[in-house]
Amino acid sequence: MGRRLLWGALFLLLLALPAGGEEKVLRWAGDSEGGVPFMFNDPKDVKRLIGFEVDIVEAVAKILGRRPVFVNNSWDNLIPGLERKLYDVAINGLEVTPEHEQEVAFSIPYYHTFLQIAVRRDNQDIQKLEDLRGKVAGTLKQSYSYFVLKDLGKVDIRTYIVEANAYEDLANGRLDGTLFDAPIALYSAGFNPEVKFVGPPVGEIRYAMALRKEDKALLGEINAALVQLRDSGELRRIYDKWNLWNPLMAKEWNDFSPRKVATSAYDDWAEAHRPHLTLQKRLERYAGFLPIFGEAAVVTLKVSVTAMLLAMALGFLLAVIRVFGPKWASALAVAYIEAIRGTPVLIQLFFIFYGLPNVGIKLSPFLAGALGLGLNYAAYEAENYRAGLLAVPRGQMEAALGLSMTRWQALRHVVIPQAFRVVIPPVTNDFISLLKDSSLVSIITMVDLTKAYGQIAATYYDYFGTGIMVAAIYLLLGLPFVRLSRWAERRFSVQDREKQRHHENLMRGGWR
Repeated sequence: MGRRLLWGALFLLLLALPAGGEEKVLRWAGDSEGGVPFMFNDPKDVKRLIGFEVDIVEAVAKILGRRPVFVNNSWDNLIPGLERKLYDVAINGLEVTPEHEQEVAFSIPYYHTFLQIAVRRDNQDIQKLEDLRGKVAGTLKQSYSYFVLKDLGKVDIRTYIVEANAYEDLANGRLDGTLFDAPIALYSAGFNPEVKFVGPPVGEIRYAMALRKEDKALLGEINAALVQLRDSGELRRIYDKWNLWNPLMAKEWNDFSPRKVATSAYDDWAEAHRPHLTLQKRLERYAGFLPIFGEAAVVTLKVSVTAMLLAMALGFLLAVIRVFGPKWASALAVAYIEAIRGTPVLIQLFFIFYGLPNVGIKLSPFLAGALGLGLNYAAYEAENYRAGLLAVPRGQMEAALGLSMTRWQALRHVVIPQAFRVVIPPVTNDFISLLKDSSLVSIITMVDLTKAYGQIAATYYDYFGTGIMVAAIYLLLGLPFVRLSRWAERRFSVQDREKQRHHENLMRGGWR
């Protein structure tokens, strides 16, 4: 049984191995969750990725003669993913800072901007950066704005991954103010009637594409492409389209001319976020999310099933070694179980995906996610199996050995089948837990159900309705296994006990 489970898990893992290919592509990465206006799902078509940086990458790739391929990664993992060679270029409002320049090479800056302070509409106390001292302020973690607030001192800094959440907290009174890049502020708070912008521009920010330091040839090609786009006026048209041209850009490029094109992308965004959406329009919008959530649910289910098969197989082997193996092997099994149960699964996923490449082991996101969850849950399944093995009366093994069976035959034909009947109910319960914990794989570039929820909710600023949808999908995914667990409890727990009591009664009657 354990061998079959192990081969099944390995087969599913091998199916996820990436196929080779020589197609000339430009693999680029960003974070589409909370990525407005850099990159985000089109409100008119949630399967389509749009944003001013998407336009820039596509224009650069066209000049380079490459097909752009997007890789979704969380913002704070963009540089680690670049070093791991998951993609060629990272672009997502990445700020050129001394800290970043120590790790990666930057292209020439393609955009200049500043930080913008935002407060609630009724706030009159905060008018400039220094007024944030002694206040609670929100910003993006490990960003230029974070270090500005830190250097300011005496500020209770709250960091966010999704910028829109900070503005929601500001409107709800959880924050006194926010400090974000001006493009983020314009798109995330510009439509919120409870929020206003105050104070002069803070600092100066330069955005550039990040590459590995050894990719000097590609860096040269990208720089040449950006210069060509700047000189041809294409970059200016992109910024006008998204309403992002500002005085800093005009001064940097010495271009004070009127707008080249209409602010069509900005106007579309404003229209999509017009308040007081009717119930019918809202339901139509939710119906449009179903294909995205459906694809993400399949990813969640695949990684969960693969991880659980691996957990069951490895857990079974660990339990057998711990209970029946030699002392040294039993000690190793105990050490593994305690080490895995004593560390967070999130740390284990980070280690497998970002740490192992340092020793030459590079796994795809699916393999890393399934392996990380499988290895983690194997420790818990091992304890389930151990309880099942110990629940089998010792006399069963002794009787089997007395019938001239070998130790392995006794385990295989007598002890293990009885142990499996005991552990099936808790194992099915663990799968339900694993299904929910699979949401953690979103931190290693996988677009699972939780990641899809974050992307869509951040695009529409709707965490309530879409949250209910995703919760319902998780419930539907887990419901069959809930029913299986209840059936297993009735079938293998209650009936077995009744049969055992009936057998014991018959035996007592026979002896009388």
